[in-house]
Amino acid sequence: MPSQTLTSTPADPAIDLPDFLTDEQRDIITAGFEHAVITAVAGSGKTSTLAWRIRYLLEQGHDPDRLLVLMFNRSARVDFGRKLQEVSRNTGLRLPEVRTYHAMGLRLYRRFIKEGYLPQFSEKILTDQEINYQAWQLTRRLAPEDLEDEIKRNKKDFVETAVNFIDLVKTTLSPAEIVFEELGYADKHRYLIDLFHGFEQWRKANSRISYADMLYEPVMAIHQNPPLQRLVGNKMDMVLVDEYQDTNEIQHLLLRYVAGERARVSVVGDPDQTIYEFRGAKPDFILRRFSEEFDSPLEQTLSYTFRYGHQVSLLANHLISHNKGRKDVQCHSHATTPNTAIALHEQSDNSEAVVQLLNKIDSARQDNTAILFRVWSQSVPIELKLLAQQIPYRIDAGKGALFSREVQAITSLLMVVTGRLQNLPDDDRLEVARQLMRFPHVGLKEPELEQLARFLAGFRDSWHERLLALDFDALAPMAARKLRKLGDTLAQLAGHTANVSEIIRLYAEDTELNEGIRSLALTHESAEERIETVQGFRAYLSSLNVDASAALDHLQTLKQQAGEKRSADKRNGVLLSTIHRTKGLEWDTVILPGLQEKYIPYSPRAEDNLQALIESERRLLYVAMTRTRENLHLITPAPSQRPHLDGDQGPSRFIAELSFEVSSKLGAWLDQRSPDATEQHFDATLTHTAERYAARESVVITGTEKQENQQTKPVWSMSRLKHAVLGAGDVVSESGDSFEVRFDSGDTLNFSKKSAHLYFQSEH
Repeated sequence: MPSQTLTSTPADPAIDLPDFLTDEQRDIITAGFEHAVITAVAGSGKTSTLAWRIRYLLEQGHDPDRLLVLMFNRSARVDFGRKLQEVSRNTGLRLPEVRTYHAMGLRLYRRFIKEGYLPQFSEKILTDQEINYQAWQLTRRLAPEDLEDEIKRNKKDFVETAVNFIDLVKTTLSPAEIVFEELGYADKHRYLIDLFHGFEQWRKANSRISYADMLYEPVMAIHQNPPLQRLVGNKMDMVLVDEYQDTNEIQHLLLRYVAGERARVSVVGDPDQTIYEFRGAKPDFILRRFSEEFDSPLEQTLSYTFRYGHQVSLLANHLISHNKGRKDVQCHSHATTPNTAIALHEQSDNSEAVVQLLNKIDSARQDNTAILFRVWSQSVPIELKLLAQQIPYRIDAGKGALFSREVQAITSLLMVVTGRLQNLPDDDRLEVARQLMRFPHVGLKEPELEQLARFLAGFRDSWHERLLALDFDALAPMAARKLRKLGDTLAQLAGHTANVSEIIRLYAEDTELNEGIRSLALTHESAEERIETVQGFRAYLSSLNVDASAALDHLQTLKQQAGEKRSADKRNGVLLSTIHRTKGLEWDTVILPGLQEKYIPYSPRAEDNLQALIESERRLLYVAMTRTRENLHLITPAPSQRPHLDGDQGPSRFIAELSFEVSSKLGAWLDQRSPDATEQHFDATLTHTAERYAARESVVITGTEKQENQQTKPVWSMSRLKHAVLGAGDVVSESGDSFEVRFDSGDTLNFSKKSAHLYFQSEH
């Protein structure tokens, strides 16, 4: 954007601002007429601040028709509109319109139709049902033949993937081919590129637009037609944008075009809370591109939180300070903020730890408690434990452990192993046979699979004998191998009296279950999610220490309770949700289980940009911790514990980064100190972050020693290391700028010392 001299209007001393506002808030409200980028930490009262800013501008004589306020979604627009009405009550001021990005895009779309740049469209916006139907038809037509059966079985997953891909392409100006590569889909899903083009062809032929097209089409039109850039730009004096850390490329470009050279733009957000990258959001827009394209804006902060106390602020600051891609803003608890207690629980059994915590909370306060997970599979053993203990809970997104396809398939397996087929109605026995053929999939076409399932369902026992008596020479080699293996495995497990967890382990190993799941999964993430669901279910059953028959009885009771719970009042009980779904929300108590490697940070793929992944995962934990008001519970395995189930990992590397001891001690002292206290001695090792935080409280800290928020010795000086992708190994040599590691797999590789901290941590 061309450079232009900015003028600053001095603050009007007569402005009537409430006493509760901080100096930072006052500075933002009364700032001059210039571009600004405002970094606002979690719980900083930015909605009130922005509303007062608008009132101030109106009182300075700005035309409300030339003030544009953009909110991220409809809910935020309604909330901000209500707050603006509240702070402007009895002033007689005419207020500006508060819009969402999509509402503004739709307005431009209609104008471009009148100008002849875009074709007419039906006023009936495409519904989700219509989009899903077209995505389904295109998937069936364009996907490779070897996915045909999987698509029929898992229609919902394939439709969701297709729709998400279409929407993601429309968050950027990049072609569908480029977006596909950036998302890292497996090559067998390359049909999604043609699917996108097919959907667009159908949509345009029928003169229809989707919600995403409200932005995509007008921005593409502006981008391709310079006359439109002149038509839409320079109509506003000031534009204010909220939640800018969630901005994608299309939204950023629309803002830039509308602002033109005239409008002064203020954007508000927190780069540390950018967690929607999978929707196209990029922290780069608020960190770098806005400042580059809007002529060196005024940089302001809302660094005080009114949500949680010093202990949580210190934890959050210690964690996020390890990120390089951020603004150096410390979150600080305001003097009026209630104290917030923190606790670190070193327990390998997350579900038991959660139950112990909830039993100490009365039912009324459980309604304001949230258990947050990195991925849904982590919720499985915890939900089942809550059901067993009859602790009320709510679960987001219609999820439910007992109703997942993996849990239902394992239940079917146990019905076969325990000989309970005899008592099942014919239809239920047929469904068990279908589940067994698909867990893992035996490699038959759907008609053949259905025929075999009906054949097995005709017998009330000894299915392994029926399978092993098949004419394998008449089958395709892969199907023959898998069916023979299934028969052998069922024969081995028939009447097995071991712990039910051992039965599942043997079945998974002998049938190569994990490999089967990965081979058919849409994405790396969906494969791992399904595998982790199996392991989470197995972990719960293992804790019961019962055989398969007793496990089935228990599961039947739980399923009955779950059905009753689904029909009960869904507003009561502790909330189970993922971190991604809780942005902008808060609770009195937040519990974060499963803080271990593999979950957070999530296991990377070899092709991932590891630094970007780790920073993204760190932001996710930061957001999770800052949802609390009164109590924060972190659950992690103890460092000395060895894995007790397949795939378990040690504590998350982020636990060490929290500097929990100094955060707890300093935070608690700040909560309790008298107003005249100015010095405190701490036995805990000090950090630069703690000293910086205390200095803002006018406290001088003296302690035993000081360390930076990094590892105290370089990773290459340790004898045993664990690489994020390659696993554990021994350091065999080091010299100059590199070091060499011999991995347990047998490979010996060289690594740069400069980036070693991103990939490695101590094995112990």
